[in-house]
Amino acid sequence: MTWPPKTPSLTVDIIIELRGGGIVLIERKNPPRGYALPGGFVDLGETVEQAAIREAKEETGLDVTLMRQFHVYSDPSRDDRMHTVSVVFIATAKGTPRAATDAKEVLIAYRDALPAPLCFDHERILNDYYSGRF
Repeated sequence: MTWPPKTPSLTVDIIIELRGGGIVLIERKNPPRGYALPGGFVDLGETVEQAAIREAKEETGLDVTLMRQFHVYSDPSRDDRMHTVSVVFIATAKGTPRAATDAKEVLIAYRDALPAPLCFDHERILNDYYSGRF
C-alpha cells in the first residue's frame, strides 16, 4: 500500500427544513448542472458540522441550526467527477434564502413537486428523507 492511501473526498449535504414543509434546493452554476441540496467539500481543519453550516451560508445565505446527522452516502458512483462520501444533515434556518457562490438560484421545494434533474444521488437522499428510512 502506498502512503498516504488514496481515499474518497469528504463532503456534506444539508436538508434545510422550512416552516410549511418546504426544503431548500439550489440550482447549480457549475457542472454537473441541475438541482441539488446545499453542500460541498469539507475543508482541512474543519469538522463536518462546521462545513455544513459554512456551505449552507455560502450557497443560500441562511444561518442554519443542525438538528441531526441524517445518514452517510458513499456509493462510489454518487458523483461522476470523483469518489465522494457525503455526511448528510437535517437543519432548520433563519432568514430568507438567496443564491450565492456556486448556486445559480435557490428554490423552495416540496415533496410532491421536486425539480428535475436532481444532481448526484440527491433524489435517493430525498426519497430516504421523505420515507423516514433513517
